[in-house]
Order: sequence, then structure tokens, then C-alpha cells
Amino acid sequence: MSITIRPATFDDAPTIMQFIIELAIYEKAEHEVLATQADIEYSIFGPESSVDAVICEYEGHPIGFAVYFFNYSTWLGKNGLFLEDLYVTPESRGIGAGKALLKHLNQIALDKGCGRFEWNVLDWNTPSIEFYESIGAKPQSEWIGYRLDQEAMETFSKSEH
Repeated sequence: MSITIRPATFDDAPTIMQFIIELAIYEKAEHEVLATQADIEYSIFGPESSVDAVICEYEGHPIGFAVYFFNYSTWLGKNGLFLEDLYVTPESRGIGAGKALLKHLNQIALDKGCGRFEWNVLDWNTPSIEFYESIGAKPQSEWIGYRLDQEAMETFSKSEH
């Protein structure tokens, strides 16, 4: 078994785009993917990028990816690593690729002195929840996530109060 994880490069943008679509299909949200390959090229590999990506390969072939960025905790006074997406192709699940990706990112967080390694999971995704809990991750039920989408941001910016 030869699983390797490497930093993603600009040439990986088509593969990342395909994995994003496959992940969205798995999450029953394919219609929500608005990103194009050009968006991925710019947002991950462009000069103003604030995110990083890694590619997981098995015997030299891409089988998954992860996209992450660093956030900050004022209470810890340290950065944290936030995992935005992690995906392994269905035919490659069960060989340890997901765990290898998480361990790789965990090591990046440790090497960078991060105080946290965080991510979100859909509440119906029982296999992932069980896996995350098996490695010691704990749900953060005291926090409720909020989001302004593009339309809401534009509306809010134009509001008077």
C-alpha cells in the first residue's frame, strides 16, 4: 500500500475541481457548486490565496484532496488549522487515505504551533462522525454556525442600520 500526500500545484486544479463536484454529489448539494476551474486556480494558487491544498495519491494516482486555511483564536492567542474540505474517492475508501490526510494536516497544525485543528461535518454523515470520534475529535455543540451568503452580504452592506 503506497499512500502519499503532497502539496497541490496549479496543474492539480482540474483534479481538485472534479473532487469538489464528487464531494458535492456525496453531500447531496451538487447544485450548490458555483466554482469553476478558473476560480480554483485563482483562489487556491493565485497570489492573494489564503488557502492551501494537498493531494492524496495511491500508487501515484490522485484519490483525494484536502483544502485548509489558518484561522485565529484570541482565547488561545494562537492560530488554528481549519479543514474546509476533505474527500477520498468512493473506490479508495477504507484503505486509510482519509486518516492519512487528517494525520498530515494534524502534523502541519502541530508544526505551525496551532492550538486547534477544526472542521465541520454534516449531521447526517454518520460514517464520518463515527470516524472522527474514533480518532479523538469531539463535536462542538455549544456553537451555532452562521453564514451570510453573497446575496445576504450585498443586502447587509446596503442596509442603513
